[in-house]
Amino acid sequence: MSTKGKDVKQEAGEVEVFVMGKSYKVPAGLTIMKALEFAGYRYIRGCGCRAGFCGACSTIYRLEDEQKLGFDLACQKVVEDKMYLVQLPFVPAAKAEYNIEKIKPKDSTLLEMYPEIARCVSCNTCTKSCPQDIEVMKYIQMAIRGDIQKCAEISFDCIQCGLCAMRCPADIKHYHVSQLARRLRGKYIDPRSKNLAKRIKEIENKKYDTEIKKLIEMDKKTITNLYSERKIEAQEVGDMGGD
Repeated sequence: MSTKGKDVKQEAGEVEVFVMGKSYKVPAGLTIMKALEFAGYRYIRGCGCRAGFCGACSTIYRLEDEQKLGFDLACQKVVEDKMYLVQLPFVPAAKAEYNIEKIKPKDSTLLEMYPEIARCVSCNTCTKSCPQDIEVMKYIQMAIRGDIQKCAEISFDCIQCGLCAMRCPADIKHYHVSQLARRLRGKYIDPRSKNLAKRIKEIENKKYDTEIKKLIEMDKKTITNLYSERKIEAQEVGDMGGD
């Protein structure tokens, strides 16, 4: 048990959680992932980045006396008293096979690659399952309509956890649909930055090594402020990134 775990226990008390039906008392304030480790479970796979970015730790839980299931990321969701926890097998990842160099961003491309999106019944279960609060059903509707740019925009924060697909009654693999939309938009639709090739060359020539070293050594608050106040390059109309 770490010192940090002891401090949490003293300050916030304990909660009771159930792992595969077995009761454990864990410090309140821990995430599901840390609570499982506190209880003695060792993560060999399914833990990923531990920071809410990779989607590897998707989990289902239920609170006692509540029928509704909860869906979240184990590294982000804080445990609650009388929470029943289970680990999930990997989400089916049936992805369409395509060569991004050969397909084009037509109105029908997403529907051709993933015809199952036409089965969407607009139940919005996918959106309710998303730990990132992405409007999943909305971007699937954009995909059906052939609006690749909007589909990519709405799904930009997707981390590929697969919880949307796990609950979908139409067996849609939403996260793969949106991934293709983002790839198509990045390659064919968005304008190419005129400065990108130049910057890559400068990085290869170690022009920014000193600045990068400073960034690495910055404290979290300073670098967060620097990121928030950054100036974003405006997109230029013209070169749309085609072949």
